Amino acid sequence: MLLVIAEAVIIFRQRKRYAAARNIILGKRGSSIKESELETKQREYSFNEIVKMTNNFDRILGRGGFGTVYHGFIEDIEVAVKMLSLSSVQGYQQFIAEVKLLMRVHHRNLTSLIGYCNEETNIGLIYEYMANGNLDEHLSRKNNREKSLNWEDRLRIALDAAQGLEYLHNGCKPPIVHRDVKCTNILLDENLHAKLADFGLSKCFAADGDTHVSTIAAGTPGYLDLEYTTSNRLTEKSDVYSFGVVLLRIITGQSVIIVREDTAYHISQRVNSMVAEGDITKVVDSRIQGDFDRNSAWRAVEIAMASLSVTSAERPYMRDIVTHLKDCLAAELARKHNFCDLQNEDSVEQFSVNLISTDMTPSAR
Repeated sequence: MLLVIAEAVIIFRQRKRYAAARNIILGKRGSSIKESELETKQREYSFNEIVKMTNNFDRILGRGGFGTVYHGFIEDIEVAVKMLSLSSVQGYQQFIAEVKLLMRVHHRNLTSLIGYCNEETNIGLIYEYMANGNLDEHLSRKNNREKSLNWEDRLRIALDAAQGLEYLHNGCKPPIVHRDVKCTNILLDENLHAKLADFGLSKCFAADGDTHVSTIAAGTPGYLDLEYTTSNRLTEKSDVYSFGVVLLRIITGQSVIIVREDTAYHISQRVNSMVAEGDITKVVDSRIQGDFDRNSAWRAVEIAMASLSVTSAERPYMRDIVTHLKDCLAAELARKHNFCDLQNEDSVEQFSVNLISTDMTPSAR
């Protein structure tokens, strides 16, 4: 009898959570999202349509606390379908937070919401598909990708991610803190253009003039701002810290945490020791094989280390980071342009030498 009662309570609570989810998605009373707003920007799909577009959920792209992400097609357009798990309370809360945020933000460096499913207990979100997966897959030395990212690729990805964060901090009123910036949450399309994803932990300031949000620390170890973990005061500089870790990963290709002889070493500690040697080629990912602008690389390392300052007040703002990364990219493009010019000059000189050394006398016929 007790087991039956317990099961009934669990089922009731799950249904209550799902009812709340539907209310928020459809904009019923108690939600800040209007139904008309949802209908004009995103389309509602039935569960049968979800089954059809995912070919009965046959290809999994990823899993998380919220549930599972599947590959699908809407006509000939590839999409990613995130379905909410029946049992995950954490996933439910993150799912709702993501819905709320994606209804109000639109930027080329943030993943786009295409539609949603809201049918009984089948609740899901449909996003644009990012063909090149996440950044972590490209930086990990265990990945099976044939070609590693070159220096220009890395700078462009860093700049894209920085511009997405800068929009959340300065383009949204009131500002939004992502709260879980990491390489697995930076997705890449077929042209390696980067977009921030997974807004389940994001927090919005109560008012435009606010400087922080008081909340229990959440995020990913290694990327998490130490000042935030001790004070529980979340600011935009917490995202800056996490981005600094991402930038070091982009530069070095190394893991965030390495354990040696029972001691854990953070990537910033390892980079600090390498910087002290004064040789930038030992800092930058060896897979690039030295093919990068030295000044650009030093500048990128300086940006990353400044972002990781222990005190948040000493960290730059995302708008400043965007400016500096544009300078880094410009320096690398200039180097490549000059290299091409030199190659062209060498080709012209070689062609001239060949003309002079060639016997120009007509051959006998």
